[in-house]
Amino acid sequence: MANTSQKLKIFVVPEHVRSTGLSVEEAAVRTAVVEPTGETGASGYPRYAGDGLVADIDTRGPTVEALLIDGAELDYGLTAVAAAQD
Repeated sequence: MANTSQKLKIFVVPEHVRSTGLSVEEAAVRTAVVEPTGETGASGYPRYAGDGLVADIDTRGPTVEALLIDGAELDYGLTAVAAAQD
């Protein structure tokens, strides 16, 4: 697995964005910079948290495997995309 000490940025976007031609950054309804907590989530992947988001992220992708937004599960029709924080 990749280094889990890096900050990541999570973009929450509507699932239909892929067909609109908009970039993830343009279409995001919420973004957050998250940092590793040192814990492993229920999914078995490292847990990241920040700005109201708690995510289990497979850092090889990076791929968001589980996500809570302000303590609630991700609404239907939304998806989360993770990217390295510049």
